Amino acid sequence: MTERTRKSPRRRALLGAAVLGTTTLGLSAAGTAAADDRGHDDTRGDGGRGAGRHLRDLPVPTVVGHRGASGYRPEHTLGSYRLALDLGAHIIEQDLVPTKDGHLVCRHENDITGTTDVASHPEFAGRKTTKTVDGVPLTGWFTEDFTLAELKTLRATERIPGNRQKNTLYDGRWEIPTFEEVLRWADAEGRKRGKPVWLYTETKHPTYFRKLGLALEEPLAKLLRRYGRDRADAALILQSFEPDSVRRLSRLVSTPRIVLLGGATSRPWDFTEAGDPRTVADLVTPAGLKWIASFAQGIGPTLDLVVPRDSAGRLAAPTTLVRDAHAQGLILHPYTMRNENVFLPTEFRWGTDPNAYGDAFGAFRAYFATGIDGIFSDNADTALLAAADAHRA
Repeated sequence: MTERTRKSPRRRALLGAAVLGTTTLGLSAAGTAAADDRGHDDTRGDGGRGAGRHLRDLPVPTVVGHRGASGYRPEHTLGSYRLALDLGAHIIEQDLVPTKDGHLVCRHENDITGTTDVASHPEFAGRKTTKTVDGVPLTGWFTEDFTLAELKTLRATERIPGNRQKNTLYDGRWEIPTFEEVLRWADAEGRKRGKPVWLYTETKHPTYFRKLGLALEEPLAKLLRRYGRDRADAALILQSFEPDSVRRLSRLVSTPRIVLLGGATSRPWDFTEAGDPRTVADLVTPAGLKWIASFAQGIGPTLDLVVPRDSAGRLAAPTTLVRDAHAQGLILHPYTMRNENVFLPTEFRWGTDPNAYGDAFGAFRAYFATGIDGIFSDNADTALLAAADAHRA
């Protein structure tokens, strides 16, 4: 599949219909509406700085390098991002948390106990503490208790060494990157490769940080404006599990936006804080999706919202989420596909080793058949081969 190849709407609709029992998934409408920023329309090009294209220019299925190439390198490092890009990922993901002095850095969580070597630094032993983040008590070290200069003395480590022992070979090789460093890297790579490097950027725990006086949206928007990624045609997608964060960003920049959705019974933390009784189950109804479409261009649901698993861990019948979201003009980029048995639906596991690779291609085939527009994957190379298979089907 070439970089800018898309399936025809008819082929995509038929593919989804085979699973969902419908003949109209509305891909064309989704692709068109995804490009609508619901703000100003500035389509001027900007070379390698990530402008001049729209969401509709992305190939379908779109492969998102989840935290880079986290199946092969410690996540959220320049090494992981670079490998994902080299493997061919269409978009590279970052998660953003703040430092004590207000810099945005790329970590999956503000708790850096398991993703850095902070525990081996005696000078920071006194920083270990217990906090409650979005209602969950955690004990460890947290980015908001460190200045950027202090964080730069740490090195990244593999988050799940029990599953990915080979990745520990790279422990200590890379530091924690700032988001501005990633923007500069993406611009340089874009100039080198002759096309913008797409980024997928998440605000983590925005309500929690706003209460600490470390709001994420305003400094993020400032960086997006500085690096020309604040427009409707920016090669960047903003995302958050908190709809209010996405709405705040929609008032600051015209960059495309996605609302992330967890399990059906879960509740966005900003809803909890505001006393909003809605759960994710409410947000994936036609009415909930229509509300999301008023300020975002798509959703990032957990894969179980697209195809649930039964009590044995096998895939059950798909839901109508793809059809319903497309009917509202929303694109869908579900998360997260991983190659290891332990993460796969039961019927796609091979052998008894939970950390060995299973039939990831079979799982990708089942998910792509629903008509999703893309997928987050820790293994971009596997996902790209699967996407090419889906394109030929």
